Amino acid sequence: MCENRVICIADEASAHEGVYALLREAGWEVHVAASEAAANRLLQSRDFLVGLLLALEPAEGQLEQLQGFVEMHSAQAWVGAFGQRSLSCQTCQRLILDHLFDHHTLPADGERLLQTLGHASGHAALRRASSAGPPPRLADTPIVGQSPAIGTLLRQIRRVAQVDAPVLISGESGSGKELAAQAIQKYSARADRPFISINCCSIPAALIQSELFGHVRGAFTGADRDKRGLFEAADGGIVFLDEIGDLTMELQVNLLRVLQERTIMRVGTTQSLRVDVRIIAATHVDLQAAVAAGTFREDLYYRLNVLPLQVPPLRERRGDIELLARHFFDQFATDRSPGLRGFSQRALSAMAAHDWPGNVRELINRVRRAMVMAEGRVITPADLGIQPPEREANGWEALDDARTEAERVAIFLSLNQAGQNVTLAAKQLGVSRATLYRLMAKHDIGN
Repeated sequence: MCENRVICIADEASAHEGVYALLREAGWEVHVAASEAAANRLLQSRDFLVGLLLALEPAEGQLEQLQGFVEMHSAQAWVGAFGQRSLSCQTCQRLILDHLFDHHTLPADGERLLQTLGHASGHAALRRASSAGPPPRLADTPIVGQSPAIGTLLRQIRRVAQVDAPVLISGESGSGKELAAQAIQKYSARADRPFISINCCSIPAALIQSELFGHVRGAFTGADRDKRGLFEAADGGIVFLDEIGDLTMELQVNLLRVLQERTIMRVGTTQSLRVDVRIIAATHVDLQAAVAAGTFREDLYYRLNVLPLQVPPLRERRGDIELLARHFFDQFATDRSPGLRGFSQRALSAMAAHDWPGNVRELINRVRRAMVMAEGRVITPADLGIQPPEREANGWEALDDARTEAERVAIFLSLNQAGQNVTLAAKQLGVSRATLYRLMAKHDIGN
């Protein structure tokens, strides 16, 4: 039951072992996350009513990050426990007053903390009961799925779309980070403004500054006229920076200026230009590790990571695989032969068992290739290039498919031998004309 389950987000996980032990002795099921990204993954995989923030002396940027995270996860009741010095910080005070159920000073009084968590859990349960029913879905969203992980992501998108702060989307390659960014724009006040997508690793290093911020005539060889950059082109809208971790240090400084001052400078000039853009960044690498390694600026990381989103990999939303496969089968209908009807049961089982290292992008590629290459009426595991599950490979679950295929072949051959005469073909097969017509419709065999 989630009533006795608590998620703890700790700045230094090992520094709060006494708190965890206290909670466990009182009967709480404790789950510890050392970062907002890890907490996102826990919240997608388990249900929590209450959360505990443990921060001894967090930096200003870390507090802003916590504030954005808690605002996005308002379905949980949050309790904070902070060091004495942090409580004098205005950002910490705003976090407590605007977003927390209650707060304590570290080292916390154990009895009072347990009492507060109990009250917070009860309050969250009452609030959830009063709003019973499925959460509203995002209409016409580009994200397809009905799994709990996707439901959590869509609720987060709905919340972050209503504000204008930067968003950092994390997730494996091919998991759909750009679709999440597009959904944010679709449900934001900037929906009718430009959405400029920039892959930070696809633009040559020598040109990326000019591409992003523009240049003036004479700035470099070949610059024979002034040119607007992509940030200017997106004025009033959203700039989506994919693979943000690949930005050079120099460009990280420039991007920090955009976030702080809302201005850019074209290459070749010192004149600042004001731009109104919302920045959504995405990465498949651990930016906190990059900060620790010195390859990504810490101040930029905290500026970008105000509202973090985690897009789940496909293997964590297996309930969506069949839905996605059928969606792409319909979306790319012009690629398939007229006789191709869909997926065999073995193909669906094989897809459900596959690990999908390339995520949704891999699923799209395999389905499209199978739609072109399939020679039968249905797509098989071989068409997808996926091994069926071991039991199916041994034939235990393939009997129904084999029977169906044998039935289809028998009807097809009998009709050919009978010169497409249904009466004669039915007599050869030992069934009535009505039964044969029904079987022909079942297998999509025309007379």
